Amino acid sequence: MSSSPSSGPGLSPRTGRPRRAAADAAILEATRAALVELGWSKLTMGDVASRAKVAKTTLYRRWANKSELVIDAVALLFDELDLPDRGSLAADVEGVVLRFAELLDRPETKTALMAVVAESTHDPALQARIRTSIVDRQKRLVLEGRARAQARGELPTETDPAVAARTSSLIFDVIAGAVVHRTLVSSEPIDEAWAHAFTHLILNGLTAVAPPMERG
Repeated sequence: MSSSPSSGPGLSPRTGRPRRAAADAAILEATRAALVELGWSKLTMGDVASRAKVAKTTLYRRWANKSELVIDAVALLFDELDLPDRGSLAADVEGVVLRFAELLDRPETKTALMAVVAESTHDPALQARIRTSIVDRQKRLVLEGRARAQARGELPTETDPAVAARTSSLIFDVIAGAVVHRTLVSSEPIDEAWAHAFTHLILNGLTAVAPPMERG
């Protein structure tokens, strides 16, 4: 990605057409709108440029192709995920599962994620971009949730940073994988009852008695 123009004391603003945050936001918003209206197969860089009211060359200076553009447009949606303190580890997990499922159910997210994952199966560079732009950035939620649970005394604190990193990565894979599979592959709903049962399984293990799916 190109860097922002240099500025500061004693430096004159660079001439030309520097990339601006407002232009980026318009481009990414136009990309999401085009995905919903046109679908993956019909979306083009030219259509996005027209909607964002920028030159097509502006897009290509930043994104080599529409796959990269779509990944960045969807990554911003995932950045909206947060982890409010709901008072316990179980409640925190249930909350993030429901928020994640809600995000995946949005037309632009569902269309984009299925398409770029399919494209990335034969493109290692796209796989890396998905990992750095979406997956790695969202692991912050696991780190935040674990730190909060450790402060409450609900989870032990690892002294080995490598073990802590592997554990956090595994937690992310289990939760994200289950939600993505149920929402996008199985096309089954994720409601409070499912989130409660899933959280019970995660926290108590396969040998635990499953709670009833209906909640009073």
